[in-house]
Amino acid sequence: MSDEAFGDLIARLRSRKISRRRFMQDAAALGVSASLAGAVIQSMPAAAQSAKQVTFWTSHTEPDLTGLKMIVDAFNKANPDTVVKMVQVVGSETDTSKLMTAVRGGTGPDVYMLDRFTVAQRANEGVIQDLSSYLSKDSVDLKTRDISFAVEEATWDGKVYALPFDTDARAIYYNKTMLKDAGADPAELDSAKGPVTFDTLNGLATKVNKSAGNNFSQMGFVPWFDQGWHYTYGFAFGGNFFDEASCKVTPANDQVVAGHQYLYDYAKTLGAQKINAFIGNFMGSTPYPPQTHPFITKKLAMVLTGDWFIKNLKQYAPDIDYGITYIPIPKAGDKSVTWAGGWSLVIPQGAKEPDAAFKFMNFAAGPDGQKIYTVQTSHLPTVKALEADASLYDARHTFFVKDLLPTARNRPPLPVGALYWDSLTSAWQAIYLNQQEPKPALEGVVGKVQPQLQPSCPIKIGG
Repeated sequence: MSDEAFGDLIARLRSRKISRRRFMQDAAALGVSASLAGAVIQSMPAAAQSAKQVTFWTSHTEPDLTGLKMIVDAFNKANPDTVVKMVQVVGSETDTSKLMTAVRGGTGPDVYMLDRFTVAQRANEGVIQDLSSYLSKDSVDLKTRDISFAVEEATWDGKVYALPFDTDARAIYYNKTMLKDAGADPAELDSAKGPVTFDTLNGLATKVNKSAGNNFSQMGFVPWFDQGWHYTYGFAFGGNFFDEASCKVTPANDQVVAGHQYLYDYAKTLGAQKINAFIGNFMGSTPYPPQTHPFITKKLAMVLTGDWFIKNLKQYAPDIDYGITYIPIPKAGDKSVTWAGGWSLVIPQGAKEPDAAFKFMNFAAGPDGQKIYTVQTSHLPTVKALEADASLYDARHTFFVKDLLPTARNRPPLPVGALYWDSLTSAWQAIYLNQQEPKPALEGVVGKVQPQLQPSCPIKIGG
């Protein structure tokens, strides 16, 4: 047995980085007798021995994972009666299969990180718990504390099922050097001049495009890459995705179709397969290392992405001279439209320590936790008071806080939110690959989603 190794093990136990069971197992592996290991546990303060164990699952990856770990560490240090253990699980915005399997088997976590626009669906399915009693007990008023659309997304059938955790907004990032080298003027994109039209952006992008044989070696812009989602272009062209009065999903309205027609035509002009050969490796569901992003490797001059990208650029490409501007507009005089999403914290059904779970959630999603996360990740907080805290943002991030977030739109929080997203994604992919025309592709989404939505009608958003 190594005294140094055993001493390190004791330190990990005392700092609550490992459980008593894990301590006994690791001590045995080191050759420590059960009586000696047991004596160490008995010598610990009673509060440390009786601490509630909270399991927290997240599908997040780096760099956001480090921000979450910092929140967990801060909570554990401030709350000796509760120990939170964070577990990274495989998943995505709409993939909660591992959670649902664990809940059914009685082995689910106490806290789960859920994309907020899917809260209504998971609540309707009975997977997560109503938080109303916890909010009342701790006198937490989300409508006062958090921005309104985030609270609406966390609510289903008049009850709160989640605590909003963060938010974001989307914009165009542009590499000034790449544009200059191509003979384009990056000053055209200066946000102080307001948004440019999509035609103007296309013209700048065309100058940057370079071919190597039958493929592109660099490109100016790929509209559907990164955050160029179906919602992005539906909103940008003035469309809506849900009509509350009729309780119908509306992805096939003229404006949403127009946004997707832009994608279809862009692909057709340059060659859908040729563009996909250039960008295809980054369009899958598996997260790729952020340092390989084509904007960071200087293969793509402009990208539509979110505020968190500021952090990635600072870490992986500090030499890039870049600007940030509004999402383009269909025609001169239109208003630029962005949208905001974000995650939330929920208590799954069957949680073993729901009281302790809420205690952690309220810390993480409250001012203390969101302040840590905002600084660490360049995401935006949902806590209103933090939006005015200038110390949390650098000059570039302030553009998202002051110019974009106040008018940002959000996805309709529906009990079919995950299904709707997945159906839109399938249609969107068929459109940018020129496999299907926009109108019939989006009408197909209605056919898939509306029958599943109908039993829940009427729906009052946030109600």
